[in-house]
Amino acid sequence: MQNHRLLLVLTAILLSTFFLNAQDQAKDIRIEDIWGSRKFSSESVSGVRPLKDGKTYATIEKGSLNVYDYADGRLVKTLVSAEELIAPDSSRIALSSYELSEDENLLLIPTETEQIYRHSTRSNFYIFDLRNKMLTPLSTKGKQQLATFSPDGAMVAFVRDNNIFVRDFSDGSEQQITTDGKVNQIINGTTDWVYEEEFSFTQAFFWSPDSRRIAFLRFDESNVREFNMVYYNDLYPELYTYKYPKAGEDNSVVTVHIWDKQTGKTLKIDTGSETDIYIPRIGWTKDPNLLSIQRLNRLQNQLEILLAEASTGRLRTLYEERNQYYVDITDDLTFLPDGKHFVITSERDGFNHLYLYDMNGRLVRQLTKGRWDVTKFYGYSSRYKRFYFQAAAVSATERQIYSVDMKGKLSPLVLSSGHNNAFFSNDFSYFIHSHSTINQPPVFSMRNNTGKELRVLRDNSRLRSTMKEYGWQDFQFFTIDDPSILLPDGSNVNLNAWMLRPQGFDPMKKYPVLIYIYGGPGAQTVNNSWSGGNNWWFQMLANSGFIVVSVDNRGTGARGEAFKKMTYLQLGKYETEDLITTAKYLSGLNFVDAGNVGVFGWSYGGYMSSLGITKGADVFKSAIAVAPVTNWRYYDNIYTERYMRKPQDNAEGYDQNSPINHVAAIKGNYLLVHGSADDNVHYQNAMEMINALVAANKQFELMIYPNRNHGIFGGNTRIHLYNLMTDFLKRTLSKE
Repeated sequence: MQNHRLLLVLTAILLSTFFLNAQDQAKDIRIEDIWGSRKFSSESVSGVRPLKDGKTYATIEKGSLNVYDYADGRLVKTLVSAEELIAPDSSRIALSSYELSEDENLLLIPTETEQIYRHSTRSNFYIFDLRNKMLTPLSTKGKQQLATFSPDGAMVAFVRDNNIFVRDFSDGSEQQITTDGKVNQIINGTTDWVYEEEFSFTQAFFWSPDSRRIAFLRFDESNVREFNMVYYNDLYPELYTYKYPKAGEDNSVVTVHIWDKQTGKTLKIDTGSETDIYIPRIGWTKDPNLLSIQRLNRLQNQLEILLAEASTGRLRTLYEERNQYYVDITDDLTFLPDGKHFVITSERDGFNHLYLYDMNGRLVRQLTKGRWDVTKFYGYSSRYKRFYFQAAAVSATERQIYSVDMKGKLSPLVLSSGHNNAFFSNDFSYFIHSHSTINQPPVFSMRNNTGKELRVLRDNSRLRSTMKEYGWQDFQFFTIDDPSILLPDGSNVNLNAWMLRPQGFDPMKKYPVLIYIYGGPGAQTVNNSWSGGNNWWFQMLANSGFIVVSVDNRGTGARGEAFKKMTYLQLGKYETEDLITTAKYLSGLNFVDAGNVGVFGWSYGGYMSSLGITKGADVFKSAIAVAPVTNWRYYDNIYTERYMRKPQDNAEGYDQNSPINHVAAIKGNYLLVHGSADDNVHYQNAMEMINALVAANKQFELMIYPNRNHGIFGGNTRIHLYNLMTDFLKRTLSKE
């Protein structure tokens, strides 16, 4: 027995020595490798388009468009090879993205694409005819936006200079169907800045199913106040002006119109006398004479779905939803092929679920139920008579894939632990499945309708080997329990969190801690899913002796309406309380150096880290705020008023939780970072924060990146920024 014990001890020592030697031999993670190369990037399956036969899909490979069989993975054919993409001037164009016509005979290919804002771009589009292999420009009169085939493939509509145009292939004509478009005044067929950013769409025109009509939105932003940004590019800086409605300020007046190709006339739909509203979505039903219009009030707590007759403009209300907080706008509204039903998601029972209605607006049934959220709706299959969706039914940190039939019978498709997503074939017979965890990069596989895996497409084996070479430390999940963490009904909840410990972690030592926070409404940072750059940076920090933690405070997503909407009218209040509670909880652990706790966040997270170093001055020694909102009065009205209402109606809610009003409390180290050309969270937020800090005689560190937007990308910028932040943390979170 004694020899057996001795053997166990010796084995343990040898394993420990091997582990420590392996850690010692691990390569150093460098910021240049994280942000300057693809060394730590994961492979994906991109450019995949399901074809209408339901059996095949197209994907871009080395500039060619190849077609593969879903079932066995064999190459069926090459739709177009890179060598065939020769423009009329004999130049070769690159295939990086495309759209297929409904009959799959024509391709729309964007080239020379330039970014406008977060989602919007303009390009020179080409049309490639797969039948005769001819490549021709869509238009020669300037770059185009949002080029879209008509369902019959006979035309393409697009936007240029805030007007809508139609290219007709039958005679080669280019018809302008709106004429009043003007920069910073009138927009036809695409969106203004705030709709693009907060309702997440740019295409605001849609072909009717019979290709006869185009429904479109018209934005009159004449009364929206302008915001100016300066670009430092030349001897005299360039002034850029665009319309940006801040909280409480005027919005664009948005109207709905329908152009009829047969008559050449445009009909304006009367959506009511109240113009201080939002039209966050329009779309055709299965009936080519019925257009659905979503009308949302300014407070965003009353949503109506209206049906408009395209021939007469007559309206009727199909659906209405009221909420004591707000209604989230999604793309989940789906009209079924039978023309008799539609499905929509709603939080009306306290969790986000699927509901089936008939076309008279009568509820047929709630399709999904439970104390969990549907997190993504994939669509409906008329072949299988099932609805497909992703849900956080197992845990708020995980996502699994399910289907449900017309009677509400639930069937799991993929229940693997971690994060699962699906990209379905045209008839839902197959899907490309992506699966990852926070410690395992994505694996992409092909599965059939029952969830059976057919083959692996990408396994990221190269990255897995790289992780071993660089001594990847696993993130560990835990929960924070505290009696102060309550919901509106008084019930106590815990907070989900993860922790990354240093290599060779010694529980007898004390380590500095960095808390990574975002914290905004419905968002999450605590997910059991693979994440790229930041998580590698956290690995680097852990290798330098830091413990890194992230927490999902009250107000974040996938835990039901009460948890998410807890912060209504008081953005920042409960989130900051939970951030401080987290810091105190960590400070009570034996291996945490309570005097060296810091916080880092970007955007909403920068807002949170700024509140942490001010309202939480007694617990946070250092804070990094990148592109933070510092006063909600400076941010756009759709986002801000959704959660806060207008500042005219909720001044106290705005002022009590704006960091600029609490800078006098700062005791620790504060690093403020902003891009001077941030069109989203304006540089003004940093300037006003600086004014407040100077007035309070508080020292701080500052970095402004000229001409950089909210993402602070471009050139060497990311490398410079992360070196800056790393140096700041090493200087300010230490015992010296």
